[in-house]
Amino acid sequence: MPARAVDVTFVLPSRQRFAGELLPDVVARALGRADRAITATGVEILFDVLPRGWPAAAVTRQAECGDAGDASWVRADPAYVRADINGARLLAIGEMLGLDADASEALLRPLRPLFGDAGMPIDAGRPNAWYLRLAPGSPLPTFPSPDDALGSDLFEQMPQGPEGRRWRALMSEAQVLLHHHPINADRLNRGLAPINSIWFWGAGRLPDHVRTSYGSIHSQDPTVRAFAQLAGVTVAPLEMWSLPDGDAAFDLRPARNFAALCQAWIEPALAAVAAKRIGTLRLMWADGERFDIRRSQSLRFWKRPLRGLAERDDE
Repeated sequence: MPARAVDVTFVLPSRQRFAGELLPDVVARALGRADRAITATGVEILFDVLPRGWPAAAVTRQAECGDAGDASWVRADPAYVRADINGARLLAIGEMLGLDADASEALLRPLRPLFGDAGMPIDAGRPNAWYLRLAPGSPLPTFPSPDDALGSDLFEQMPQGPEGRRWRALMSEAQVLLHHHPINADRLNRGLAPINSIWFWGAGRLPDHVRTSYGSIHSQDPTVRAFAQLAGVTVAPLEMWSLPDGDAAFDLRPARNFAALCQAWIEPALAAVAAKRIGTLRLMWADGERFDIRRSQSLRFWKRPLRGLAERDDE
């Protein structure tokens, strides 16, 4: 048991994912009495990064290969794009595609001349994470992260203007090279999605400073784990709930089942608040809503339980 009450943060998906779900009574009461605020979105809020930004490519490259140095890096992850009546949608990327090392190398082989001629060599840090190395000071593209881009129209997410045109052309040429690759014929025969595109994201160089107020960060996301590693704090897998020894953040964004989320995580943490073992339990939803829960709020008996996650406290 920790010597003092610890502060715990749960980073959660958008509340829209659980629209219409019934809240367990203990959760409904706690959320109805909690302090609420609108805050910045994204797991990035766990870290203080200088210069400002989220240079995921450089940080994950350093964690995986240790050679980020002063170069600029861009993730160019393998992706699956499907055409529809309105254009094309990004449906899978990176880890979702389950590449092994041999398949990754085979797919990269025809891409190396394309990106090498463009002055940005491509290679893999791990089979599902591909990187472009750019010279320091090179103009960097602005692409949304996979979490933001998945399911959306591919072309709406791509940068515009002269510099954006260059990256759009590179992506189109990569798609042509990947389209008829033998690896994809094999994947289709096995009922797997083809690797028919790449997705650029996370551009930047290794930051000068990464800090966090948490003593440990629990996540399955390689990017979050890489930032935590650079911040010098304990990096832990996301397993079943147990009370941490110090202030901790838990990355629960992959949660899909609201009842299971409440039973396995939120309700045990609320019990720890009631037992004075957690000082503040912070629930940070991806849509920007934040609930801060403390034991003293149990005295707010006039505040009615929350009927749904989207309900405002003044409704």
